Amino acid sequence: MIPLQVREVGYAYEDGPVVLSGLTLAIPAGRALALLGPNGSGKTTLLRLLTGGLVPDSGTVELAGVPIRHDRKGLTALRRAVQLVVQDPDDQLFSASVVQDVSFGPLNLGLPPDEVRARVATALAALGITDLAERPVHLLSFGQRKRVAIAGAIAMRPEVLVLDEPTAGLDPAGQEALLVTLAELRAAGTTVVMATHDVDLALRWADDAAVLAGGRLHTGAAASVLSDTALLAAASLRPTWGHAAAAVLRSHGLSTADSALPRTPEELASFAAPERLGEFSDREKPTDLRA
Repeated sequence: MIPLQVREVGYAYEDGPVVLSGLTLAIPAGRALALLGPNGSGKTTLLRLLTGGLVPDSGTVELAGVPIRHDRKGLTALRRAVQLVVQDPDDQLFSASVVQDVSFGPLNLGLPPDEVRARVATALAALGITDLAERPVHLLSFGQRKRVAIAGAIAMRPEVLVLDEPTAGLDPAGQEALLVTLAELRAAGTTVVMATHDVDLALRWADDAAVLAGGRLHTGAAASVLSDTALLAAASLRPTWGHAAAAVLRSHGLSTADSALPRTPEELASFAAPERLGEFSDREKPTDLRA
């Protein structure tokens, strides 16, 4: 099933150049999609189109195969199913306390108070911020505010969660905690779309990747798309660490050109398993000339 897609979408800001033209993207249910591209390529514009924040100049945005209606009824239905977390949490948070902010969306759905409290408690726990529930939002650190913004989206229990640079401003521990949360959401059936500049994160995390380069969208399995160094260069993105690691492995005979890129340190370590190193040692062992 394709819960969310754009067909031949075009968009230009008023008195500005065309940002997107004839762009088509289908987001399969339950998948993790990384959206990459240089600054100004249209990543944020695409996310806003997907979530109803902008109306396309041409083409359609579809939810469950039905074009989105940009009226109150249509956008309400969209926001029940699709939630956007913007890059700067200060553009998204506006309530006095954490619990009030995370409660806002579920309350607007007209849910019973007990259901709202349950959703808020689950979302705060998922982001590891239960202890911040009564804290004033303006006293939180940037990373804490970012987690509150994500919790607010999670509390809506969307089918599709869309995040714009969610790891920006988070320390390594915060990034790891976020990835664990996203993995849990995916395990529960949530589709996740993430815009990022971090090619290593995309390789590690995503099932699929979409790269905006030269006005075109290049999509496919993450390992395949992110192994295309020419495409990454066209999008002003460096090669992944997995590509560099794979080159070293090939140079030592531990993988072939057809081998998949290592996506994580654990996958890289598997190439150095004793049995593989043993095979390598046997191949490299010099001939005993005294025989």
